Amino acid sequence: MKKIYTLSAMLAAFALQAQFTVTIQTPADFKDKDAILYTLNGSKDIIVTKEQSKNNTWTFKYPNHYMGMMKVYFPGSNNTVSFISENKNVNFKLDIQKDKVKDVIYLDEANELMSKQQDGSQKKELILPALAQIKEYYKDNTEFGKALKLEIDRLSGSSSSIDAAQHPFISYYNTNYSKFLSNSPDGSKKVDQEEVINFLDRSNDMLESSSLLRPVLVAYLNSGGNTNVGASVDKLLDRLKVETPRGQTVLSELIDIFDVYQMDEFKNKYLGLAKNLKCTITDRLASTLKSNANVEMGAAFPNYKFQSATNTTAKSIYDVKADKKVIVFWSSTCSHCETELPKLLEKYNDLKAKDIQVIALSLDVDKNSYTKKIAAFPWINDSELRGWNSNYVETYNVHATPTYFILDANNKIISKPEHVGNVLEYFKLK
Repeated sequence: MKKIYTLSAMLAAFALQAQFTVTIQTPADFKDKDAILYTLNGSKDIIVTKEQSKNNTWTFKYPNHYMGMMKVYFPGSNNTVSFISENKNVNFKLDIQKDKVKDVIYLDEANELMSKQQDGSQKKELILPALAQIKEYYKDNTEFGKALKLEIDRLSGSSSSIDAAQHPFISYYNTNYSKFLSNSPDGSKKVDQEEVINFLDRSNDMLESSSLLRPVLVAYLNSGGNTNVGASVDKLLDRLKVETPRGQTVLSELIDIFDVYQMDEFKNKYLGLAKNLKCTITDRLASTLKSNANVEMGAAFPNYKFQSATNTTAKSIYDVKADKKVIVFWSSTCSHCETELPKLLEKYNDLKAKDIQVIALSLDVDKNSYTKKIAAFPWINDSELRGWNSNYVETYNVHATPTYFILDANNKIISKPEHVGNVLEYFKLK
């Protein structure tokens, strides 16, 4: 019994050690009361918990071991702040002006160091190549030449090595970002596919929580060339084994990447592979399968309850009665939407005459911008004013704006036009 008691005590001590807190302080005039804490899995944000402020301070308790990127989201003001965890307490203050975050003051060692490192890395990537070119026109023995050389030397050494024992996540992030994603000043650096495969295969759990996975995969695909995409993916998945959690996460990311870049042939191929897996499916891949199933041709378009819809008394998409419905996801800051929606507006009366209703769901953040824009739109408009944090982004697998769907009277998807021209062509209005 003594050995069992000792083991239990050790496990309890480890649990206490693994737990850390995230503490956020804001000025007294910040209006938000609610905040949501997220971790990261690949490129997908995972909700941890929601907390309310006490004296303009939020304290989140995280009960498990976690090293990686985190973020806190304030839904009332649509502010997001990203930071890292190295399985130690996180503490920062926010400088708020007119309910918007203007600055973040990190009070814990890891985030302060990470912030300085990233600032130095940005200057190194953006400024160092320009300074290197300027240096060619000045001699080293001139005052300006000496100052220029000093600044180049300083920036060149700004990403100094981090003690991996003291800061394991920062060391992991910096090392692999530099190796696979940073640009060399002369543009000569290229990603080696075998090195990427080894990295993805052998990396620890910090890969999923680092935010590096998707950009590394994009760099990997680019390095293989446009004519070898399928072969590159098959080679990678063969090594990782799609039945494993790592393999399924990478497969999920690849499906989303092909969706974003409208590479439908590859998206459908690897989506089919995912659907036919006989093993236990991870939550990460399951969410990708579900969001894609929601918007397959012939599927019933999931209903959405309106928040504050204009030009209708309907409470949801299903409450809108019409022979056909055009659903468009858009934003007032989207340049393509600026071009396409006026064309839809030109034909709106013709659409209405055919008993076709337009429902526009906005991914806007700024209420004033959204309100001004919809003043010219006679169709049904609605928005959560949460941008890409909107609930319908995942539900309807939205990766870009504008995105269109055409539904029949029973809310089944009968077309997924790529552009407004395809919408008008479908209804013979072009």
